[in-house]
Formats: sequence, C-alpha cells, structure tokens
Amino acid sequence: MKKQAGFTLIELVAVLVILALLGAMAVPRFVDVSTQALTAAQNGSLAGVRSGHAMSIADLRRLPTVTELATYVGGPNISAVGTGIEVVINGTPYIVSTFTDTTCTAPTAAVANTVGCIGTIN
Repeated sequence: MKKQAGFTLIELVAVLVILALLGAMAVPRFVDVSTQALTAAQNGSLAGVRSGHAMSIADLRRLPTVTELATYVGGPNISAVGTGIEVVINGTPYIVSTFTDTTCTAPTAAVANTVGCIGTIN
C-alpha cells in the first residue's frame, strides 16, 4: 500500500480557524491605532492654532481677526470661517472654535471678528 502525502481536511480547517482568530484580533487593533492617529492629528492642529494665536498677538500687538489668525497658522489645509479656523485632516474638515473674549464665552460669528480665546476642535 502506498502512503499518501498531504494534509487532512481537519488539519486544513484547523489552520483556517487559527488564521480567522488572528485576523479577528488584528482588526480591532488597527481601528484603535487609526483612532489614536486622528486624535493626535486633531491635538496637533489645535496646538498649531493656539501657537499661531500667541504669535499673532505678539506680532500685531493686538488680538487678531479670524482671517489674520488663519494666516498666522498657515498651511494648505487651514482656512478662516465665521465660527473659527477650519482644519482639514485626511479630507475631513474640523473646526477649531474661536471666541471674541478672553474667557471663551462669546463665539466669533464672522471672519472679521477679533479672536481673544481658542476653544476646542470639533
């Protein structure tokens, strides 16, 4: 009798189950890393707007307008909108809210409004 070489059906199914389990564990990790990357990009953009606000006040010796702030922040994905600074991250627009007062209670309504306080990114 000749001995046959190869794998049994049970061995192949076992390998497929193991691969499926490994794949099921890798997908949530990838999603978590993507979320962390987006959060880091948002935090970096927010820090850039706050830094631009400080630089514009030092340079202009007064509070900047939303338009002036966008210029100080700079970059191809930055623009002034009435309610703040629009930042585009991976094709999705986010708004860094701006306020006319220094206590962050009165939101800006137009790009000509002065910016006294930087809020959060939404």
